[in-house]
Amino acid sequence: MFVNTTLCYLIKDDNYLMLHRTKKEHDINKDKWIGVGGKAEAGESPEDCVRREVWEETGYRMGQCDFRGIVTFVYRDITEYMYLFTSTEFSGEESVCAEGDLVWVPQKEVYDLPIWEGDKIFFRLLEERSAFFSLKLVYDENETLVKAMLDGEEIECEEQNG
Repeated sequence: MFVNTTLCYLIKDDNYLMLHRTKKEHDINKDKWIGVGGKAEAGESPEDCVRREVWEETGYRMGQCDFRGIVTFVYRDITEYMYLFTSTEFSGEESVCAEGDLVWVPQKEVYDLPIWEGDKIFFRLLEERSAFFSLKLVYDENETLVKAMLDGEEIECEEQNG
């Protein structure tokens, strides 16, 4: 099965807006901290989807957003293509999210939260690299990261995760 999704990290004062996923039943992200986003609907471009999802989950309307990379997740029989964005331009009033709690987290503290191991890799890329990237993350049935590829080249998972 193939799934197209978006994920966005709103950035303000060196903080990421993070979503602590606590409210949905049967959620693969249950109790994890992630950005805001979700599944693309029919006819949506990645930009359409990320703007809709940010609005629905946060109450913010995005101005300029930066398309930073594509992250391909492989898990069991699912291949998810996630279009990764960041934005420092947004307006509106933060609303309550139906999927969890929204929290502004200092960028350097995200590594201490319960996040996916592969997320640590793309956080480092967001911090250290301005160029667009393609990242492939392969997880086993125990949700352990077993392979990571950056722009088509295999990278060490342990090196990037520490």
